[in-house]
Parts: sequence; structure tokens; C-alpha cells
Amino acid sequence: MAAADIVLTGAAVRTLDPSRPYADAVAVKDGLIVAVGGAADLREWQGPGTETVELAGATLVPGLTDAHSHPVWGLELASGTDLSAVTDLAALRVALRGAERREGWVLAWGLNHNAFGGREPHHALIEEALDGAPAFIRLYDGHSVLVSAAGLRAAGIHGPREFVQRASVVCDAEGRPTGHLIEHAAMDLMTRVLPRASFTERGARLLELLSGMAATGIASAHVMDLGGDALELLASVEETAELPVRLRLAPWCMPGAGDEELEWLIAVQREHGRDWRVGGVKLFMDGTVEGGTAWLEHADCHGTGTDAFWPDPAAYSAAVHRLHHAGVGTATHAIGDAAVRHVLDTVEALGARGAGAPVHRIEHIETAPDDQLGRFARLGVAASMQPPHTAYTRADHSDEWSKRLGPERAARAWRCRDLRDAGAVLALGSDWPIASYDARRVLATALAPRGAAAGHGGLTGLMALEGCTTHAALAAGESTTAGRIAVGYRADLTALGVDPVKAPADEIADAPVPLTISSGRITHRT
Repeated sequence: MAAADIVLTGAAVRTLDPSRPYADAVAVKDGLIVAVGGAADLREWQGPGTETVELAGATLVPGLTDAHSHPVWGLELASGTDLSAVTDLAALRVALRGAERREGWVLAWGLNHNAFGGREPHHALIEEALDGAPAFIRLYDGHSVLVSAAGLRAAGIHGPREFVQRASVVCDAEGRPTGHLIEHAAMDLMTRVLPRASFTERGARLLELLSGMAATGIASAHVMDLGGDALELLASVEETAELPVRLRLAPWCMPGAGDEELEWLIAVQREHGRDWRVGGVKLFMDGTVEGGTAWLEHADCHGTGTDAFWPDPAAYSAAVHRLHHAGVGTATHAIGDAAVRHVLDTVEALGARGAGAPVHRIEHIETAPDDQLGRFARLGVAASMQPPHTAYTRADHSDEWSKRLGPERAARAWRCRDLRDAGAVLALGSDWPIASYDARRVLATALAPRGAAAGHGGLTGLMALEGCTTHAALAAGESTTAGRIAVGYRADLTALGVDPVKAPADEIADAPVPLTISSGRITHRT
């Protein structure tokens, strides 16, 4: 018997393996778990080259997965001044006055819609703080920006535009742009004039970011994007370093995608590195509630929200069918009730699916009616949700998200527990940089939802842990290789200073993380 690379002892091991739920020690070799049992059972795995790690009573669980994150694209999204702590216009103006200029531009991100105090976003609200500088400010949802007058001029944006996908340059009654650009096609009008970090700088930032993620217990992440030079960036980083977090990336399929683009999306599934691989395709059925682009069964309070992101929803369904029959799973952004219904209808139309069929999942699901909950389990569609998003809403429904939806739909906010109780697979993530990547916060807010979702029952500790482990593996089609501590499974392991199944939410949020292992490599330890 060859000696193990690593033997972990002195742990309270929660394996999530029904055949052996608990253990005291785990052995790892060549990136896989080779033994699980008591410390005495694993002595035979120890040799001269084995590293033995004593965990001193920490709880060892399967490595935590962030089931929805943007660590590559997020390097661009999270550029400049962090405005996530800003709560009102006065604080926004103060932050912008002191913001660093990059090539003359003010770049900022993470701005809460509620900071406008009920006003519509308009560059006039911030001009006095900019002293004429061009500014590009991303709102927290990642689907809209506020651009200053100088920024609009630099990009040549002087009036409304038409787009293939649902997007808009918001204009006033005289047709003048307000600076509010909604959805990707509109925001992309700014790309050519914005400062951008160098390739080398982005590679360094990626490693730093992934190291920070690993320090919160994250061993792997489902990355919901793959654009630009992401493949080249990942390959370049791996030439000189190991990725602290294993990445599974899903490129986007946008409205207007033709045969050539669909064939590329199918072919790119073969791309991989040591610790990253392409897996699945990301689509959008709608946008955001606050931006008025969530697809709803009935209009929001502004009279918007009745249009799909794909102007022809049947074209979306056709793209999913094409990908499915090529063996490619999909992850569809669907926030509104009409969007969720259409995605479920699309998967139902695929017909019976046997073992080994690609997994289809729905991302976000911020409001869903009762009659849709049971369909997830019945159709085998995984739900992928981000509990930290609830912090952008308020329990009294005075926030922009709740006001736009109205009381009935706001009362159906983030129904994580209802979906689990209905038998759905429920994967949990952060959606960084929309919310903090800290996996402990994901677990904590799953137990104790905030804001508009506070009235719902939270998940149990076991359900929350499963959302970041076994259910995340199911949502990725990896349930036979990842998500539990069992012989032959990938050696993704997280040690926590508390038992996440038993500890209260506040203790989990601040729990020590003594050790994280990704694919058999120690990526974080204290």
C-alpha cells in the first residue's frame, strides 16, 4: 500500500456519506480520498512522506462550493472604489469625492439601489461630487450602471439605442440619457473607453481573490461566465501557480446566438486546465427586479417587467434543446415568476431524461409562486440560490426590490426552505461580487434569511451544508465524484471551528477556518 500524501486526524468528520456519516480521520492521495475512518485505522496510510495534520477537534466537512460566483469577470466588475457600505446620496457623494482616479476616470462598484432614496438614478445626482470627471458606477446587481455626463460623452452616448437583447439607455422626456444604463448590451457601450487593468495585474488579482475565498473554506466554485480572454488568463496563471480554488466555468449564450455560436459553446466544453474546466452554459431569461427587467407574470409598480430578456422566448428554448441534445447542461438566470415558469416549461418539453443526462438549473429564483415549487424536483431541475442577496432588502418591504414587486410577490422572497421541502436540489452560492464570497456568510444567511425573506423559515444546518456540498455537486452533475467525504471522491475538504449543522448562524458567520483542501492540495491553513 502506497503512503498517503496527507492524513487528517483529530477531527469530528461529517462525511455526508450515508454509508458512514461520521469519522475521526481522513487520508488523501493523488487528489482523492483514499481512506475514511478512525485514527487507528489510518495509521497504515502514514509513511515518511506523509503530512499529518492534527485538527484538534475541528469539524471536517466536504470542501465548500460556491455554486454561483464570478471570480474572473468579477475582476472587472469589482474595479475601483467599493460602494457597498453606502446607504444614501450624501454618503455616495462623499465617497465619490474621495475616490481614486484611474486614467482620469472614477470607477466604482457595489452601489445599493436603495441609496437613491426612491429617486430614479440620474447623473445629475452625483455631478457635483465629480468635478467634471468621467465616472462609471456599477450598481450592486451587476446589471446596471450610472455614468456621469462626461462618461456618456466619452462613449458617444447621446440618446436611446436599440438592442438585440433586452437592454436600455434610459433617457428623460426630451430623449437625453440619464446615465442609467440597464443590462449588458447597454453597459457594453462603455467598454471601449474605460480603463482596464493589465493582463498581468488581473492574473495577480485572481490569485489573491481565490486565496481569500479559500480562507473562508471554499474549495471549488461554479463560475457563471467565461468571456473575453478568460481562457488565456487561466492558462497563464497556471503556468506559474496553482489555483487555490477549483473552477468550473459556464460561458454565456445570449439572444441572437446562431448555429456558429452554439457550436462553439458545445466545442468549448472540452477546454480545461489543472484546476479549472468549462462545464455547462449560462443563459439569461430576465434581468433584475430593481432594474425593471425581471420577467414577471404581471407588471411591477412602474409598469415594467413583462418582457423576457430574450425578445423571442422560443429562441431561448430552442437553444436549450440544442445544448441538451449535445450533452451540455445549462444554468439560466431567472429571477421573476414568468422567467422561472418559462425555464421549467422549456426543460419539461425536453421529455424524459435518463441517467447521465445533462443537468439543467435555474439561478436566483427571487420570487416564485406555490404552483412552481414542486416542478423543480419533478423535472429534475436544480435550484441555485444566493441567500446573502436577502440583505439588500428590508423586512418592512420599504426597499426598492419589495416596492417594485408589491406585497404579494415580495412575500415570496427567496423561498429556499420551501424549495427544499418540495424536494428540490438546492445549491447555494454568493454571486460575488454582488455579495461577499465568504462561504460562512452563505451558510449563516441560509439559516437566518434577512430582509424581505426574514419571515420565511431558514434552512436547517444540515440543509445549508448540503447546499454547499452534496447539492452543489448534484447541480454540477458531479454527485459521484464530489460533495462528500468518501473513498474515491475528490479530496475537497474544509475544517471549521464550529459544527455547521449544530451551531447558530452568528457563530457560523465568524467561525475559524483552520484548513481548506482543494483537489488534495492544502490551499489554506492557520
